[in-house]
Amino acid sequence: MHTDTHTHEAPAMAPGTIITVTEAAAGKIRELLSEEGKTESGLRVFVQGGGCSGFQYGLMIEEGSGVGDQAFESNGVRLFVDPVSISYLKGAEVDFVDTITGGGFTIKNPNATSTCGCGSSFTA
Repeated sequence: MHTDTHTHEAPAMAPGTIITVTEAAAGKIRELLSEEGKTESGLRVFVQGGGCSGFQYGLMIEEGSGVGDQAFESNGVRLFVDPVSISYLKGAEVDFVDTITGGGFTIKNPNATSTCGCGSSFTA
């Protein structure tokens, strides 16, 4: 009797998923969408020039995808990413951190070669 024993590691992300959203961030995003009466909308995640490290992240509520956008879903939240930003955001994770001084969204980006103290700016 011959048995094959193959071990397969589960991929870190579902196929086709570029950006993920933590459960904490997803809950906060759903709360914001609900407050604005935009439960069918999603979150645009983008990168733009500027910030103290060369690039900075942006997040905004978006009702639908634009031309060339890639759309994803993570933890029940729709995400839209433009074709320029996608190359900087592969494997990134949107999180929500609540601290004594206030809360806010952060992006953990494996493509950033360095970041600055503000947490919203990076170098690629």
